[in-house]
Amino acid sequence: MAHSILIVDDAAFMRMMIKDILTKNGFTIAGEAQDGAQAVEKYQELTPDLVTMDITMPEMDGITALKEIRQINPNAKIIMCSAMGQQAMVIDAIQAGAKDFIVKPFQADRVIEAIQKALD
Repeated sequence: MAHSILIVDDAAFMRMMIKDILTKNGFTIAGEAQDGAQAVEKYQELTPDLVTMDITMPEMDGITALKEIRQINPNAKIIMCSAMGQQAMVIDAIQAGAKDFIVKPFQADRVIEAIQKALD
């Protein structure tokens, strides 16, 4: 069975790009969310195998959402997505339990590599 992935990004274009990369590589898209609060709700509702989480979003940022999801499920697999120059936030995210991070603009092979590594 294909792994299900929840895509979280406030930019519809970025969600579409990740969705495209994932579906071409045989992953199932469990759902999408456009902010951290929505991500936490959708995580509980859909229980995906993995979450790709943007760091900078309105309402609730990705690191806060990461922490909340990990309170619900300490084994949640979450990969952070960040723009260049967000190193400090990436370190916070890893310390909060993120499995990996991918940098925008996305490179398909790097996205797939990070996801497969997190799912193993």
